[in-house]
Amino acid sequence: MTRQLLSKAVLHKEVAKIKRYQQFLPSLDLKRRQLMAVRSKVAVNLINIENKINLRRAVISESLPMISNENILLDNLVTMSDINVTYENNAGVNLPVLTSVGITCKPYSTYAKPHWVDRLVIELKTMLELKIHLQIEQQRLDLLDAAVKKVTQRVNFFDKILIPRAKQNVKKISIFLSDAEREGIVRAKITKKNRLNKGVACL
Repeated sequence: MTRQLLSKAVLHKEVAKIKRYQQFLPSLDLKRRQLMAVRSKVAVNLINIENKINLRRAVISESLPMISNENILLDNLVTMSDINVTYENNAGVNLPVLTSVGITCKPYSTYAKPHWVDRLVIELKTMLELKIHLQIEQQRLDLLDAAVKKVTQRVNFFDKILIPRAKQNVKKISIFLSDAEREGIVRAKITKKNRLNKGVACL
């Protein structure tokens, strides 16, 4: 490791570093707080969607207990045919936004199926849409978690490492230069005194 030079030039550089870091840190911390605010909203949305899914499951279980009848074929009544996702820039992070979901209902004979299958199809469509929304919202949360972690690491790096290190360097160089200046003064006084003594001796 290269030994740091203890000079006025290096001192000025370290002081400039501190000013630069302290100017940059607030904007970085602001971005972190913005990301955390967005993340908080997305987390609430995620919980709301999960609650809706649980509610639909409870409704289906209570109002359509007959779906457990294995003699009635209910496979692939509803399938996802299309999904459209765009992206929005939120606090510097590109987040997916679900714009539309295409859901296809498998044709079935109303004579061959019980009447409650119509209700089941509606519930399955709602459930599928909610699950897709849940997946997109989870992706948004994961991206924001990663962004918050990265910015927080940078904030901590500036606040707990770079700035303290630069301040420590300034203190170290200042002490060294102050000691060197005192030593110079003492040497100058000694030199002056020696010259005077030599002058007196010559007389």
